Amino acid sequence: MPSEIIRTEYSEIMQKSFIDYSMSVILARAVPDVRDGLKPVQRRTLYDMYELKVDYNKPYKKSARIVGDTMGKYHPHGDSSIYEALVVMSQDFKKSLPLVDGHGNFGSIEGDGAAAMRYTEARLAKVAQEVYLGDLDKDVVDFVPNYDETEKEPEVLPVRVPNILINGSDGIAVGMVTSIPQHNLGEVIDGVIAYMKDPDINTAQMLKVIPGPDFPTGGIITNKDDLLEIYSTGVGKIKIRGKAEIEKIKGGKEQIVITEIPYTMIGANIGKFLNDVYSLVETKKTNDITDISNQSKGEQMKIVIELRKGADANNVLNLLYKKTRLEDTFGVNMLAVADGKPETLGIVPIIRHHVNFQYQLCTRKYTHLLSKEQDKKEIQEGLIKACDVIDLIIEILRGSKDVKQAKACLVDGVSVGIKFKSEASRRAAEELHFTERQAQAILDMRLHRLIGLEIEALRGDYQDTLDKIATYSKILSSRAEMAKVIIKDLHAIKKEYATERHTVIDNVEEAVIEEKPIEVIDVAVLIDRFAYARVVDMPTFERNREAAETESKKIILCKNTDKLCLFTGSGDMHTIKVLSLPFGKFRDKGQPIDTAEKGSKLDLNKENLIFADSMENVISKKLLFGTKTAMIKLVDGKEFDVSRKVIAATKLADKDELICVKVLNPGNSVVMQSKKDMFLRIEGDTVPEKKKTAVGVRGMKLAKGDELIDIYVLEEGENIDVKVKDKTVAIGRLHVASRDTKGVKK
Repeated sequence: MPSEIIRTEYSEIMQKSFIDYSMSVILARAVPDVRDGLKPVQRRTLYDMYELKVDYNKPYKKSARIVGDTMGKYHPHGDSSIYEALVVMSQDFKKSLPLVDGHGNFGSIEGDGAAAMRYTEARLAKVAQEVYLGDLDKDVVDFVPNYDETEKEPEVLPVRVPNILINGSDGIAVGMVTSIPQHNLGEVIDGVIAYMKDPDINTAQMLKVIPGPDFPTGGIITNKDDLLEIYSTGVGKIKIRGKAEIEKIKGGKEQIVITEIPYTMIGANIGKFLNDVYSLVETKKTNDITDISNQSKGEQMKIVIELRKGADANNVLNLLYKKTRLEDTFGVNMLAVADGKPETLGIVPIIRHHVNFQYQLCTRKYTHLLSKEQDKKEIQEGLIKACDVIDLIIEILRGSKDVKQAKACLVDGVSVGIKFKSEASRRAAEELHFTERQAQAILDMRLHRLIGLEIEALRGDYQDTLDKIATYSKILSSRAEMAKVIIKDLHAIKKEYATERHTVIDNVEEAVIEEKPIEVIDVAVLIDRFAYARVVDMPTFERNREAAETESKKIILCKNTDKLCLFTGSGDMHTIKVLSLPFGKFRDKGQPIDTAEKGSKLDLNKENLIFADSMENVISKKLLFGTKTAMIKLVDGKEFDVSRKVIAATKLADKDELICVKVLNPGNSVVMQSKKDMFLRIEGDTVPEKKKTAVGVRGMKLAKGDELIDIYVLEEGENIDVKVKDKTVAIGRLHVASRDTKGVKK
């Protein structure tokens, strides 16, 4: 067979392939059908449970059995996605109307995962069996081949309520996302009925019946006025906050008790909320919170936040709304598959699609039922007629050689070969004209049906059949009659399954935080040799001054509102707010100074802390910088008055390192010490002042392999003894020499 090469543009193939893939993901995986509100994996799982007869009133079946059967027959995309769909459909904190009755550990509202499928069991919820799957046996929906064409599966489930609104949906496709909030079953049914009575109803009128979302976790929707726009376009943002109460406790204190959370906070976000509250305390955003505890039991939410005495509870609550997920945004994008293509729909179009679907279901259902009753009527008429001539029929049966001969006589009056008692019987037999189905029913009839009461019952059944045919014909003859049936059915569903609304909808003013001015006090920052820092007030420091000077590597006296400037060997300066450090008692441990402020890049495991002081002190002084290669310079402290958390404090040559930053006052002298015990004393005013971006000048000539290890600043007449091996050097007695000389050996 000759081969043919088809030449085409590569970009066109890629474009077509990507579009095909995108539509496959949208239609077959991620986006729900507007008719039943289900994604394919959910639909297939429910249908498989229906086929397995895992009914609500029968024993549970292992989840692994359901998942395996679904994957093997209908959804060959991995067991994890099927089990996840099964689990979510059973969780009443995620779905307003759970469709699966789970037995075992099916996860919790706090984000705990479900147990493995081999441990859990499940069965259909009653509402799923009766409202979602109840009419599948009445030819109401089309069945399509499964992935390998060995089974048939429903194209859509005959769901009798707008599941897409009741249980909502979320999913990410290719280039599209769907996020539909959940609503109250009773309100949605009322909305459907309102539309059926007035198809011209608009969104504003519909919102009087369905006021907005109803999340299973409750909470408060705070932007009621925005809902009209959201439900008209199908797109928008719903602001939802948790429900909290302020309670008085012993000691004159108050506590905030959170009993309902935003729907977006369920799962791991509850733990994140607790961590966010801890962070508010640690970063000194508030000093009013003394304790937080999660006292939730099962699905009963209770998070308790204790406040210090005298705290403004309402202000703390507003802080939680502003800074944590206690108030959050639910992004609405009501995307669904409608008429075979993805479309973003408002609430009225969604209900319109649902109602049209209900009319289709109703038409097919009652057409099917009418056909069955008409078939039944035909047989019943034949049996009643047979009872009237039962003696003749018995004579035909006794005189026939086989069933075929008897049936031919009953249907077409063929009497040839049949023995009759009389010619009159033969002529009567030739007048019989039963239908094929009637004749078969007569041949299958048992003798006990000839009892008088049985015959009366047969006539009664026949009358019932006639009544049903009349009823079904009436329903099918008029859309108005069909609407009455649908509405009656909806009222029955509402009566049995509707629940009270959980979510409050209102217009709530945005939370406002009243910032209390911080009381400015004098404090002492104590930094020990392990770089742990803590802050104490000045009276505490004065009482413990001797111990503080003995135990601390660095003591910085400043204001509590000041910043610390921390210079490191890499030549950087890091700033940390004093308020970020723990304030407390003198014997408190403190915390590592490089972890005190969130977002800080200081890492004292990788670099040395050279110098630390308050910014107020730094910007009012001249700072002497010295490096390992003996480069020195003087920098005006005002250059370090910055708001950034980290800046380059000086420029360093390759492989150089900052070893010293010290305050240099007029009249001071500078002594440099090298690794090979060389000392050089120079006048401080010979050190040139440079910008922080400059490298500096050479302060001392170093021999090969030597490097600067320290720099000392001496007041006039001051002396410092420096240990060098087994002797002491009084550096205050060294002769003053010129900068950039070798110095003296000691």
